[in-house]
Order: sequence, then C-alpha cells, then structure tokens
Amino acid sequence: MRRPPLFLALVCLPLGPASAAAATPSPFPQGVAAGEITARSALVWTRAPRPGPVTVEVALDRRLTTARRVRRGRATGAADRTVRIAVAGLTPATRWFYRFRQGRATSPVGSFRTAPRPSSPATVRFAFAGDADAQPAPGSTEPFYNRFEVYGRMAAERNDFNVSIGDTIYSDSEVPGVPPALTRRAKWSKYRQNLALPRLRALRADTGLYSHWDDHEFVNDFSRAESGAAVHRAGVAAFTDYAPVRYRSATGLYRRFRWGRHLEVFLLDQRSFRDAKATAGGTCVDATTGIPDLAPTAPQTARNAFSALVPALAAPPPPGCLDRIRDPSRTLLGRRQYAAFTSAVAASSATFKVVMNETPIQELYALPYDRWAGYAAERERLLRFLSARVRGVVFLTTDTHANLVGEVRLDTFGPSGPGPTGITEVVAGPVATMTFARELGAVLNDPRAPDLLASTFFRPPPPRGLGMRCAVLDTYAYGQVEVTARRLTVRLKDGAGRPVRHPDGSSCKPVVVEAG
Repeated sequence: MRRPPLFLALVCLPLGPASAAAATPSPFPQGVAAGEITARSALVWTRAPRPGPVTVEVALDRRLTTARRVRRGRATGAADRTVRIAVAGLTPATRWFYRFRQGRATSPVGSFRTAPRPSSPATVRFAFAGDADAQPAPGSTEPFYNRFEVYGRMAAERNDFNVSIGDTIYSDSEVPGVPPALTRRAKWSKYRQNLALPRLRALRADTGLYSHWDDHEFVNDFSRAESGAAVHRAGVAAFTDYAPVRYRSATGLYRRFRWGRHLEVFLLDQRSFRDAKATAGGTCVDATTGIPDLAPTAPQTARNAFSALVPALAAPPPPGCLDRIRDPSRTLLGRRQYAAFTSAVAASSATFKVVMNETPIQELYALPYDRWAGYAAERERLLRFLSARVRGVVFLTTDTHANLVGEVRLDTFGPSGPGPTGITEVVAGPVATMTFARELGAVLNDPRAPDLLASTFFRPPPPRGLGMRCAVLDTYAYGQVEVTARRLTVRLKDGAGRPVRHPDGSSCKPVVVEAG
C-alpha cells in the first residue's frame, strides 16, 4: 500500500568469489521453487530454457539417486516458459530434493520438507515477509533499495517453510521515473527482475515457499471495482505463472495448510472479491481539495489533537463518509471466502491458527480505506466471531513497510473503551521498498518525525495512543516464528538476523502467544 503525503504526516547469504562453475550461465537462470506443501504433495516450479516437454525428478537425496520419482510437464510461450508440476504420494515430515530436466539441460537442485501428519506433535519453524522491489533507478543496474538481504537471512534460518505475503513485485514501483507494468508480459519482466537477485532464488530453492499477493502485483490499492477486470486478469496470470500456487476463480488465492497437531495456516485473498474503497465516487473526499479525509474513524478529540499538524482534521469527516465505511453490505473478503474461512477456522483442531493477512487488521486510523478498517462492519463481525468462537488465533501481516506489534481491538478510542479481542497481530517488513519512516521524513522534511510518531502515537497506551509493543518504522525485516505444543513465538529480525530495535536501542521483545 502506497501512502499519500497526508497519511504520512500522521501516522544473508554471503556472496563469495565466483567459481568456474558459477561463471557458466545456468540454462535455468530463474532457479526452482516448491509451494503448496502438504503432508503428501507439493507443487514445483521452474522456467525452462525453451518451450517444450520438461521433466522433474524427485528423490530423498541431493544427488537424486534414492527412491527417485519422475513427473512430466510442458513449458509454453504463453506462460513465459514457466512450468508448474504437481508431485503427490510423498511421505510426511520428510526432506525431498528435486531437479528439472529439458533435453540435456538440468536445473539447480531444490528441496522442500513435507508437512507432518495432523496428529504429529512436531515443533514447526517458519518465517514471513513481504514488499520486495528489485527495480533499479533509470540508468542504473543496481537495485534502488537493497539486494534482498532479508530473503537471505530467511533462507539461512533453515525453516520448515517460509511465506512471502504480498507485493512480491511492484507493478507500479516507487522508484522515480519507472513506468508501471500493467500487462501480463510487462509483469513477467518484473518477476524476472526480482529473481535475478541470488538471495530470492536461494530462498525459493531452500525449502517450501507459500506465495501470496497483495495490491502491487496488480496496481496500488487494487480492487477490481476500481481498477478493472483487465488489470486483475493480467495480475493473476503473471503471478500464477511465476509462483507455485493454485488459484481458483471461485475462491481466488484463499488456501489453508495443516502443519502437525499445533499449526494451521490460513492465507486470505483480500484483493479478488473486495468492494470498492469508501473513497470511490468521491465519498470521504474533501470537495474543495479532492483529498481523502485523513482519519475519518478517529474520534473528534483525537482529530483535534493532530489538527495543528493537519488543519483539515479540525473539521468532521465529509458527510456520508462514516456511513459508507460502516455499511454492512460492503465486503473485503467476499461472502463466499468469508464463509469458507470462518467455517474452517472454527472447525480447526490445531492449537494455533495463523492467519496470513495482506493488510493490517489493527486500527491504525490514518487513511483506513484500503485496510480492514475501511470495511468496518465486516471487520467487527469477523473479530467478534473469532474472539467468541476460536482460540489460538494470530494475525501475521505485511504491507505497512514497518514493524508493528499490537492487540487487535474493536475500537481503540471508542466511547466504551478499546474493546479488546485477545488477538495479537504482528506486522513485519518490508524486504525492499521505501520504509514508512523514510516516506514520512521525506514528506515532512524532518528526520525526527518518524521517532516522534512512534513515541507519541504508536507506543503510548490508550487513550493517548495505540499501545503497540513494537513500533519500528525504518528497518528492513522479517518475522521468525516457532510453534510448539505450548506456545507460538514470533521474533522480528533485521536483514542481518538481529532483533529489530527501536531508535532508543531497545529491542522488540519476542511475541509469545500461549496455548489457550
């Protein structure tokens, strides 16, 4: 999600000397990947040297000589020579190795671990991150932000699996002077650009990677109602060409995966079925300036507190704005996905239910239109359902370009109090794009602004602030997760694998959720 100026006003793998073998270009330069991992199956991916038949070999050893299985697929020009092949009949909780062949050309060897059986009490480790742009500035060959050090550290964790949540490319990059990629072919170039960085290829080859989109696989703050079906089709096609995922038009990218007795992962598709944002048609937009109201859901007392910085907050939101945001007929997930998710999460016997969230469900107040808070009735309905019916729910989220940990509340500044749900959300990242702090500092031309926002709004407890346990706005980072029978632990780590720290030097403490 790209924040416009008024919103901003408020709110590793070592690369050693090249060997002779490394100097020879690979016939599979985009590498390999495995996704959609279950206890007995996986979906493996590569981009072939040319159109035509492709074979994948799967075995229990890195040399692919033991218990070798062979599956066949076909690369086509229509999918940019990418190929996805389903592999089934595997053994649970087992490390598998795979390699593609096309004629005499062979790919690098990849690996993945199958999930344990649902009855297994296994400890499970995984990491998550999002928001990655390898775009160079015009006239340069070096990525504008970084070389995906976060992905390198995630690979170095040697997890059971990893998750890439959203903005896996930036179709409309924040790098100045770069035109948007709106067609399937233009988006292919973006995926190849990211895969040119070795750390991303290593992450995809190291173990299973669940891939998921947000808005920049399409365009910023995407909804079909506002951006059109053609943009959606191009985004879906290019994403499914370059990621080992299963997409169905009826349910979109919504999926769930069981990892032993204690973990079930739910990935919500928050782009395919949502209604238009509340700003569509001019609702919530100032008729004079044409700018959306900055914090329509904040009480007037909170708006007044920031009116010296943003004078427009001294007036109430435009007529009809709050009614539109709170309209119970509006949906973020779509009715079919909402019903499927709530039914499945309530029925899950896993100790912990991890919901992978494209956009935050915490209340951040500033410009809520693209987030859960912009669909307030569905948000409240879901949170009341989860808090009353389901134990062990945790939201893991990206999108905000910051690291934020807090309780998900019904209404932090509401007249009857915050409305606690007992549910925690951890927002991590980004991998490689403009951090929230840099955006804020650039707009306000004040390097102190990010620290001020964190210390005066994000961290103080209600009613003075949001009461976040962690609010680090300028660190490329990921979340490292461990799930045992008794607890789920999330550690926010930077691109060197160290704990994420506040500007005062204090680290974000591990987030621990006990089994209920």
